Parts: sequence; structure tokens; C-alpha cells
Amino acid sequence: MPHPRSAMPSSASPALPDQPVVPSGPVRPGPAAKAALAPAAAEVQGGFWSTRRRVNGRTSIPQGPELLESAGNLDNLRVAAGLTEGAFQGAYPFVDSDVYKWLEAAAWQLAQAPSGDEGPLAADVERIVSLVAAAQQPDGYLNTWFQLLKGGERYQDLRWGHELYCAGHLIQAAVAHHRATGRRELLDVAVKFADHIDSVFGPPESGKPIDGVDGHPEVETALVELYRETGERRYLDLAGYFVDRFGHGLLGGEAYCQDRVPLREATDVEGHAVRQLYLLAAATDLATENGDTELRAVTERLWAAMTAAKTHITGGLGAHHDEEDFGDPYELPNERAYCETCAAIASVQWSWRMALLTGEARYSDLIERTLFNGFLAGVSLDGERWLYVNPLQVRDGHTDPGGDQSARRTRWFRCACCPPNVMRLLASLEHYLASGDAGGLQIHQYATGRYTADGVTVRCETGYPWQGTIAFTVEETPADRPWTLSLRIPQWCRKYRIRYGDTAYDGTDAPATDGWLRIERTWAPGDRVVLELALAPRLTAADPRVDAVRGCVAIERGPLVYCLEGVDHPGGGLDDIVLDPAGPLADVHRPDLLGGVTTVTASGYRRPRPEAGWWPYTPADAPPSATEPAPVALTAVPYYAWANRQDGSMRVWLPTQ
Repeated sequence: MPHPRSAMPSSASPALPDQPVVPSGPVRPGPAAKAALAPAAAEVQGGFWSTRRRVNGRTSIPQGPELLESAGNLDNLRVAAGLTEGAFQGAYPFVDSDVYKWLEAAAWQLAQAPSGDEGPLAADVERIVSLVAAAQQPDGYLNTWFQLLKGGERYQDLRWGHELYCAGHLIQAAVAHHRATGRRELLDVAVKFADHIDSVFGPPESGKPIDGVDGHPEVETALVELYRETGERRYLDLAGYFVDRFGHGLLGGEAYCQDRVPLREATDVEGHAVRQLYLLAAATDLATENGDTELRAVTERLWAAMTAAKTHITGGLGAHHDEEDFGDPYELPNERAYCETCAAIASVQWSWRMALLTGEARYSDLIERTLFNGFLAGVSLDGERWLYVNPLQVRDGHTDPGGDQSARRTRWFRCACCPPNVMRLLASLEHYLASGDAGGLQIHQYATGRYTADGVTVRCETGYPWQGTIAFTVEETPADRPWTLSLRIPQWCRKYRIRYGDTAYDGTDAPATDGWLRIERTWAPGDRVVLELALAPRLTAADPRVDAVRGCVAIERGPLVYCLEGVDHPGGGLDDIVLDPAGPLADVHRPDLLGGVTTVTASGYRRPRPEAGWWPYTPADAPPSATEPAPVALTAVPYYAWANRQDGSMRVWLPTQ
């Protein structure tokens, strides 16, 4: 539900229009939106995600100001505001965006605190918001790189300057701050900047000075949300202009920055993964608000192409280190997989918008896979170290380059886009769990807590993902009408049971329709529904067109992808490991390991290693080695928890011969 402070008066700002009574999360479709579903309120009160969010709230977010201070981000704002003297600090023109993403994370964290009990975090937010406001120029422009290093030169390098990208993150932070606290200080900065952008950018016939787009999409979806927050139609129209101007050669015609082909004509995802996904999230927002059926068809087409041939088993996206981009269809490498943490976050953001727009469960299937694997691997269990890239294999004897592309968890990065991005998604996670429509409540993701929509409140208790039992209790319900409780049956689940009232069904008797198990009845407080998902470990093979993993399998259990780590297999590393696919898989919960995880054991062996020579190739018809394979007991841990004990080898895909 809206935060109680959202009704606080704003002293000097114009009143905002009345907003629909819906949760104040990052995505809040307007009252005339053409979406199948609307976000529902949720509270995470225990279990797996509560633990990860507690670490985020108590460790990751509070350390943000110190890290932004040491990297120079905050001092840039002071110098731009004239509060101190100095030179620009940072390697990139978009370092302001790290501040804004942290502010958004902090705002969502404040929304969870009882009113008046925010502690030092509220003081940090107020202090940094004041810095941002002081650094803004009188006409609304704000970017410390150009204000300090480029002599105030604006919009002369749209491909690399990222001025609008930074503006987008500022707007999203401002919307979050307003929704979480009811305060207008940062929203006023964002509105002033958006008005400036609207006065400068437009199509040639508009008479505005610049017909252009930013090299990194981001401002587009932020402008849609600013429209939703303020009711100002100009922001929605400006977002639509930007989305439709990509692909017209304004940035040199390169796929890297989404400029090779107009989005409405695209048939596949391409170029820089994060840029592509942020642009598609904006297109989905526009389709939602405008009822644009052509844009909707584009987003459905590109999502299907992405998941069919360009998505790693972890939900990770990006095949190339060179430009952080998608590769060709089925080009899904292991040790060279990029899978940037920001791309996983962008995938969740886009898929959630698609789930709301269409009502289809498949989008939330990908959200679940990405959250538990490709996304969560990006932050250490203690919340203090990060991965920018998330490979699916680290070879024995790996020589790590360090820096942003390291396979070792790192305290911070020169390009620190991922850490505050993780913070903001974890802090706002409850807004991606459930939805409502005129017919009832849909549960997309399973977490212990409460879900509320349109007079209905359901409590959930579960040990998911370690346990498959998910129990729901109706706490509030209309007494005079039936409604439907819709439970997502995950794509990976082959067996399930459902119990409610005096009846019990399995998946044969109560099949899911399009991924949803729907129960319609007139409910009473205290009614219970118990869903049991079978979580037996399983082996998964890739499409044979994925050359990198042909002849390999991966271990999965429930929504979790597993991996082997060298620390669990001493005496020879992992490069020679072969899994026996006919052997048994066993799972055991280990509360003492990695914060409490369920491991999966399997049987395998190490190939005999030939004597080192000057040539690592052997004729295909050469006789087998006379050395016997050495049996090895394999222990797999959840992929999200890798690299938390010691640096070393790791692999997800395991050869079977």
C-alpha cells in the first residue's frame, strides 16, 4: 500500500494529480493503462528473500555514501555546486548515475521503515539530495562531467556523453523518493531537468534545436514513470519520440547503441545488452500507456527471440566482453560469457512490464530464473563485494585480469554501475512479486509475507526455494463475491499438488493454463491453499546448436542453477571432471554452508590427463589412455553462492563423456 508519508504536504511545489490507489513501486501504470494486470502490494516478511534484503538494507546500502565519497562522485557534485574547488573525479562521464541509483535504492529502503524511524539513512539521503539540487544549473541541466570537465559544453557527444542516461536515473530516483517519503525536493529537480530536455530535443518539425537520442537508453522509461507520477503528458510524448528515433542513424547506425534498425522493424535483440533491454522496457511502457499494438508486438517478438536463442541457463544475457553485447543466436559461451549483472537487472525490469502488459506467466518464469541465478550471483553473501560479469566457468589456473571484468568479487569498480543497481532492485523487490486484476490476485514469485490487491490479503509461508511447500492463508476477502487466486506453476516444474478445503489435486487433475493455476471461489478469512512443487534435482541439456556446451549437462533444483567449485573438489581441479548422467542425484540441506544452502551430490570421474607435450591434439582414432579414470564424488552448490569462500575454478556445464 502507499507509504503513510505519501500524503505529506509539499510546501512550495504545485500539487500533483490524484493517483490511483496502487502500490508505489518502480512501475505504476496510469489509470488509463492498457495492461492486463496491475502491481499488487506485497511485504516480504521472512525466508530466503528476507535474508538477502536484510543484508542489502543493513550492509550494502549503508556503505554507499562512503564508497561514492571515496570514488569522487559526491565531490563532483560539491564542485559543480560551487561549494568547494577541485577537478572532476572519475573515469567516465556517467558517474553521476551511480549517485542516483544509490538514492533510488535508499528511497525504497526508507519506504520499508516505520515513519519517523529511518535512522542515519534518511540523513544521508537528505544530504545527498541537497547536493544534487545545489549542483543543478538554473535552466535545469545537470551533469558534472560536462559542467566541470567540458566547460559546460552540452549534448555534443550524445553517443558517449550519457547526459540523458544520467537524467533518466535521476528521474527514477526522484520518483522513488517521492513515492517513498512524500517529499518533493528531488522530484522538483527531476521535473526541472525533464522540462529542460523537452525544450531542447524533438523531431525536426518541432523547431527544437536537437533531433537526437542518447547513446545509452534509460531516460525513456524514466520519462514514462515521471508522466505517471505527475500526469504531465509531455513526458510520455517525449519518451515516445526518443524510442522511435533510435535506428535512424543519429548515433552512427551502430547496433551497439541500438541505432542499426528502427525498433519497430527489429526481428532480434542485438548490440549492447543493457542498452537493448532498457529500450525495450520503455517500449513496453509506451505500449502499456498508449495501447500501441505495434510496439506490443515488437516487444513480444524480441522477448521470444531473446529467450529462445540468446539467454544463458542462469537468465544471464550477453555473449561478448568487447562490447557487453548479445552474440549470434545460440552463441552462449561459458568462460567468456559476459552476463553483466546490470543486464540481469534490466531483464527483470523488462519482463515485469511484459507480465503486467500481457498477463502471461512466462515472463515471470524468466524473472524467477534471473533473480535466483544471474542476478543474485552479482553480490556476495555479506553484501560487500560484487561481480560485474558472471561467467559460467572459471578454468583451472585462470589468470584474472582484475578490474571491472574480474571473475573475483570486487569491493567497487571504475565503472560502478552494477552495485547500486543491485541495491535498488533488492530494495524494491516486493513490487515484482504479485499483481491484481478485476478477477483477483496473481502470485508471480513465492516469498514468505503478505500480498494485497483490491480488498484481498493473502499471507504466504514457505521455505522456498529449499522446500517446495507454499502455504497461503486468506486474511481479508470480500464476503459477497468470488475471486480468483492465481498461482504461477514454474516452467521447470513437472509435478505439483494443490490442496484447499476438502479437496486435493495433482497436476493431472488440476492442470495449469498458460502457466497459471487458477482457483476461483467465494473465500472466507482463514481459508488455506497449499501448493507443493516437486524440487527433485534434475539434469538439463542445452539445444544442440549451443556449440559451447554440446555433450554437457547442468544441474538444477527448483529455480536454482548449480555449479561445481574447486574448493569442494581438491586434488585436480575441475577441467577434467566428467559427470555420470546415469548416476544418482541427491540433495541435502546444509545450514552450515554458505549461509544455509541445499547442495546436490552426483557421481563422476576425472579424465586421465595426457602427458604434457608440444601439441595438445590427438587423432580421433587414437587408442584410449591406458590410465583408468579416477572416480570423484561431485558436490554442487547454488550458482548464486559461488566465489564466496575462496577464489578458484568453477563450472556450471559438465561434460558427460
